[in-house]
Amino acid sequence: DVDLVMLTGSLETADLFTSWKPTLRMNAETSGKNALVITAAADIDQAIKDLVKSAFGHAGQKCSAASLAIIEASVYDDPSFHTRLTDAVRSLKVGSATDLSTIMGPLIAPARGPLERALTSLEHGETWLVEPQQIDENTWTPGVRKDVEPGSWFHLTECFGPVLGLMRADDLTHAIELQNAPIYGLTGGLQSLDPKEIDFWRENVQVGNAYINRHITGAIVRRQPFGGWKRSSVGSGTKPGGPDHLHSYGTWHTCTGGSADTRDCVADSAIADYQSAWNNYFTLEHDPSGLACESNVLRYHPLDMVIVRIDTDDTTEAHLLRTAAAITGVPIEFSTPARETDDQLATRLSAQTGEARLRLLTKTNDKVLEAAQATGLTVDESIVTGIGRLDLLRFVKEQAISQTMHRYGRLIRSGL
Repeated sequence: DVDLVMLTGSLETADLFTSWKPTLRMNAETSGKNALVITAAADIDQAIKDLVKSAFGHAGQKCSAASLAIIEASVYDDPSFHTRLTDAVRSLKVGSATDLSTIMGPLIAPARGPLERALTSLEHGETWLVEPQQIDENTWTPGVRKDVEPGSWFHLTECFGPVLGLMRADDLTHAIELQNAPIYGLTGGLQSLDPKEIDFWRENVQVGNAYINRHITGAIVRRQPFGGWKRSSVGSGTKPGGPDHLHSYGTWHTCTGGSADTRDCVADSAIADYQSAWNNYFTLEHDPSGLACESNVLRYHPLDMVIVRIDTDDTTEAHLLRTAAAITGVPIEFSTPARETDDQLATRLSAQTGEARLRLLTKTNDKVLEAAQATGLTVDESIVTGIGRLDLLRFVKEQAISQTMHRYGRLIRSGL
């Protein structure tokens, strides 16, 4: 038997594994359709440099690579922007990985499926700014598609290779809407020197790893713990390289038994611990690296919903879950067999939207698990421990934000 699967791969692979065994416990970092937003307040030359590195480093074969650039209208409509981007892309020397002068190497395998389509054909309204050329079976020059339309195939599909699409946005709000549109939420970037734009983007972008005024690839352990939101993550959602990931490897147990008075005392202690953990940890932004030149913050966002499947909702565990939901501000629903059959719950879950978690504190059938997995709900069979640092993790999602804090060596924080 397999106790736990740790996967880095596509969403299709994760879905395949769970189709074999709906009860499979799996933590996975999956697909992404990652975009870098460029506003009129950006340093355009620096933005182009970071965009090209994000899109074509490792031939675009990193899960965090940028395959979209969403550009504010005044920049997008400026011919000089396209000229400079074209020059930067064409300057990349493509060749063998054994040639030290190579900047962009080959694919790991011949282009197939979505990547082959992205390299060889255009969608409605699109044109090539830089048309890719096939050099040999595994080697392509980089391609840039212009005028990618909202909701189009390339806007929403992960291709995993050296193809970049350009989209025009009316303003930052529109750009964020386009950036958040795919079902994935792995990485995303912003290029802007306007503090108000930066703050607005930070609070509205739906990605697990956010990057400001830098390239969006190359996450480093502790600085940028890595993992996405939405369909870019399956399982616990704790980020590898972060302080919570080790918790997802094991199974927690509590000491049971004791009198009713003892259980009440334990519950009171747990509630106090919940409040302390929320006030002193989960509501704070954490930057353990403490670099002067780069901010690397880990923070926590409340989930949209927690659904609890439980035998009865008048237990100590249910009371603690209600308390945790109240402290974190997360809506919570209890589903009991007396009020809702497994089949009814499965039907309801199939229509669930948003970032939600299904807590299973009683046995259920495979239909419930399959419905939850099909809609991207996290299925969580962990017990209620009464420990705030553990239990409140089930009500939040993690986000790592990395921001360049200097301008050509001049520190922004100190103004030096």
